[in-house]
Amino acid sequence: MSANCCAPDSREQVDSIRRLLIVALVINAIMFVVEMIASQIGDSMSLRADALDFFSDAANYAISLTLLGSTLVVRARATLVKAAAMSAIGLSVLYSAGWRAIEGSEPQPIVMGGIAVIALAANVAVAVMMFRFREGDSNLRSVWLCSRNDAIGNLAVLGAALGVFATHSRWLDLIVAAAIASLALTSAWSVARQALREMSTPQPVMFDPAA
Repeated sequence: MSANCCAPDSREQVDSIRRLLIVALVINAIMFVVEMIASQIGDSMSLRADALDFFSDAANYAISLTLLGSTLVVRARATLVKAAAMSAIGLSVLYSAGWRAIEGSEPQPIVMGGIAVIALAANVAVAVMMFRFREGDSNLRSVWLCSRNDAIGNLAVLGAALGVFATHSRWLDLIVAAAIASLALTSAWSVARQALREMSTPQPVMFDPAA
């Protein structure tokens, strides 16, 4: 994998990437609010886990916007911060799912399924936009991984909704929440390892958007 693949090296590329990140940020911020409200109404931990994923992604895109044109080392350092945030969210969801397993919950499958379909459409749109970054540096690759993870998470929430509807059990909702959290943790580890490799091989800035 080339460390500079998909890294911005011209004003046109920077502007193109910036527009994509702004659109992705807005979509994720809106869906975070929608899913947090729905998770309360539907008493669903999997929806809450997915909502926190949306929040993490929005923050990810905001950070990436500020780093366009920076050196690979600067982008890699920021990626470590993002990886730490992804890990913190994943661990908090695991804790909450464990607590709900003890305390009890009554997830509403209709709410879960309806919101999961809307969220899936939003995430597929973002994932398609970000597909070109799947082999990029750690900063841009983290953008793609977040988009991919959310689309997978939405499918899992939809499956959990069907399972809860069929079995009238909360366990599938909690299992999916834990799975989404685990996916966030493994992705955080993956981009953190790549960022550490990039930090050990510093390269000069290719384009300064402020110039």
